[in-house]
Amino acid sequence: MSKPIRFNAFQMNTVGHQSPGLWTHPRDTSTRYKTAAHWVELAQLLERGRFDALFLADVLGIYDVYEGSPDAALRNAVQVPLADPLALVPLLAHATEHLGFGVTAALTYEHPYTFARRMSTLDHLSGGRVGWNIVTGYLDSAARNLGQTRQLGHDERYDLADDYLEVVYKLWEKSWDDDAVVADKVEGVYADPARVHAIRHQGPHYTVPGIHLCEPSPQRTPFLYQAGTSPRGLAFAARHAEATFVAGPSKQVVKKYVDATRAAARAAGRDSDELLVYAQALIVTAPTAAEAQAKYQDYLEHVDVEAALALLSGWTGVDFARLPLDATVEYIDTDAGRTALASLSAADPERTWTVREAARFIGLGGRGPVLVGDPGQVADQLDAWQEATGADGFNLAFAVAHESMRDVVELVVPELQQRGRYRTDYPGGTLRSQLLGRGDRLAPHHPGQRVSIVPQQSAA
Repeated sequence: MSKPIRFNAFQMNTVGHQSPGLWTHPRDTSTRYKTAAHWVELAQLLERGRFDALFLADVLGIYDVYEGSPDAALRNAVQVPLADPLALVPLLAHATEHLGFGVTAALTYEHPYTFARRMSTLDHLSGGRVGWNIVTGYLDSAARNLGQTRQLGHDERYDLADDYLEVVYKLWEKSWDDDAVVADKVEGVYADPARVHAIRHQGPHYTVPGIHLCEPSPQRTPFLYQAGTSPRGLAFAARHAEATFVAGPSKQVVKKYVDATRAAARAAGRDSDELLVYAQALIVTAPTAAEAQAKYQDYLEHVDVEAALALLSGWTGVDFARLPLDATVEYIDTDAGRTALASLSAADPERTWTVREAARFIGLGGRGPVLVGDPGQVADQLDAWQEATGADGFNLAFAVAHESMRDVVELVVPELQQRGRYRTDYPGGTLRSQLLGRGDRLAPHHPGQRVSIVPQQSAA
């Protein structure tokens, strides 16, 4: 029997996310991103559609690789201006009951001690419905604005991440015992000091001697997402992630990433079935096939090639302004995002892309496929992609906010439910328990559960 299809909504706290130029569409509402109503409307729509989570991307820099300037990004709203995604979680958790919230935070630029407190706070306020997309960053502009001359090398960022994860695991999992909070009003004792422990971490990058400032949250460690598909990124995801994201223009590319992710998990001693894999996609649908095709053509008219190339240049570290539009895209190993360029070149040897074709392709929904058709046709395509790639679900980008998500919820979800391929209700509980079908905590064999802290030496 086929496994169920799952959906995340891929969004960003900005005007233009993965469909550069589509903010100019007359029905698009992305310019309302600064309002609470914009986000509450989306979260409640997604919960009505029984989505797993609202997944919020983020970067800490501006796309200034194209023409060596931020002008194209600013002119075309290429992920700028950009607001903090974590600030949305309490607002949206209050407006929903079950929807999860995956937030992106680059560990390269925030100390693990303060970050651990921020995530514990969000986990408390959301009732255990928050997840962390672990990223190391890829923009030199972010590094420069945070006091570095340039970002660390690709693999060096993951070395830093290993130490970072050890710190936050110790804070979340080991600092406070499960019974540390007694909240005894009669005796006037809130927490038993004997059950709260300093972590005394001394690593290659971080020294953190003290206790976690928050008491244990519903999940302790937030649900863990990761999206690396480079060899170093795969090894990191195989060790830490509970769900990963992959993106590619063909079933062949996506299957390669899915297979590599599961193989890396097995090599790390994990059951690969406990690691969820979501493939990026964009759905364009309408009640009839003809209407869906007309909507798709309408969307294409709003794709901005310059904006798309500014986005692709930032992802890859390659200035596509220096290449003619009809030049072939070649794989170049950079310290920015290796996966973005590989998915359009070396990862799919049967396809040769020109710069113009790459820009037009990512102009609708980024680096995933665009699935066009009536609800039945889209359901067939989703089934075919899942069957061919082995993905567990789809991280759905949008073309027009909130029209794209509304079309999925009102047209595609009922079709999938009728076929028995999509859930009709939430199981309840924390994000981890909803997604993995087990308890609220990390699995016993997860490295976050296996960290230990140095016991305090008693006075002689």
